[in-house]
Amino acid sequence: MQIKTLVAAFAVALSMNAAWAQAPIVIKFSHVVATDTPKGQAAERFKEQAEKLTKGRVKVEVYPNSQLYKDKEELEALQLGAVQMLAPSLAKFGPLGVKEFEAFDLPYIFPSKAALYAVTEGPIGKGLLKKLEPKGITGLAYWDNGFKIMSANKPLHVPADFRGQKMRIQSSKVLDAQMRALGANPQVLAFSEVYQALQTGVVDGTENPPSNMYTQKMHEVQKHLTVSNHGYLGYAVIVNKKFWDGLPADIRAQLEQAMRDATTFEKAIAQRDNDLALEAIRKAGKTTIYNLTPAEQAQWRQALLPVHKQMEGRIGKDLIQAISRETAKK
Repeated sequence: MQIKTLVAAFAVALSMNAAWAQAPIVIKFSHVVATDTPKGQAAERFKEQAEKLTKGRVKVEVYPNSQLYKDKEELEALQLGAVQMLAPSLAKFGPLGVKEFEAFDLPYIFPSKAALYAVTEGPIGKGLLKKLEPKGITGLAYWDNGFKIMSANKPLHVPADFRGQKMRIQSSKVLDAQMRALGANPQVLAFSEVYQALQTGVVDGTENPPSNMYTQKMHEVQKHLTVSNHGYLGYAVIVNKKFWDGLPADIRAQLEQAMRDATTFEKAIAQRDNDLALEAIRKAGKTTIYNLTPAEQAQWRQALLPVHKQMEGRIGKDLIQAISRETAKK
C-alpha cells in the first residue's frame, strides 16, 4: 500500500512538473492608445503572430488605453519587470536620460516618410536603440504614427495665432521649445488626460496625428484643426532586457519574426488610418479643418526651425546634422 502511494505521488509530481514546463511564457504588452489606432492594431497583430509562431509557448496579453499604466508610469513598470513590453512614443526617452531620441521631436526634421525610414531603419536608428540597453531596455522596432496636426478652439493659421494659447504636449524639452517658439504656453499632460483637459479648458489645444485625435474623440471638443504636418510622432517597441535575454533562443527568434511581421503591417496601415481619421473628423462636422497655404507654411518653418539650433546642446549637434544629411538623400 505504501509503495502504491509513493508511485501515485510520484506520478502526480511528474504531471505537475510537465504542466509547469508547458506553462506559456506571458508577455504583458501595455500601451496608452486605443486598440483601433495603428499602434493598437499592430500590438494585436504581434500577439497573434507571436502565439502562432511559438505554438502557444508564449501568451501575449495586450493592455491598451492606459489600462495598466499612464505615460509617466509605464517605463518604470517595464524596468521593474511589472510589464515586459511597451511601445512608448519616442519623446518618452528624453526624461529617461536618453536625450538623443528627442531629435525625432524636432519640427520639420523629416520632409517625408521615405526620409524618416532612412533614419529609423538605418545605422542612426539602430544606434539609438542601443543607447537604451544601459537602462535595462532592449529596443526591437520603430513603429510609425505619422505627422502631427494642431488643434484648438480658435483658428491656427500663422504663428501669431498661438500667442497665449495653452497647448498640451508630451514631456519633451523639444516640444516645450517648439510651442514657445510659436508663442504658446506648453502644458505637459498624460495622453489619457488630454480629452478631459480640452473639454474643461485646462488646455486650449494640442498636437497629434489624426488617428490619435479621432480615436480619443478630441475633435469633439476642438473647433479648429490645422493640417500642419509640422512634427512627427513615432514609437519604439521595447522589452525588459533581462526578460528578453532570459528567453530560450528559439522563442526569441520566433518573437523577432513576429515583431518584423507586426512592424511591416503597422507601417502599411499608419498613413491609411490617419487619412481615414481626418476624413471621419471632417464628416463629423464639429471641427473646421484648415490646410496651410505655402506662404503660411513658410511662416511656421521660419518660426520653428531655430529650435534645431537651440537643441543642439541637449540632443547633440552631430546627431542632428547626421539626420539632416540622411534625410537630404531622399
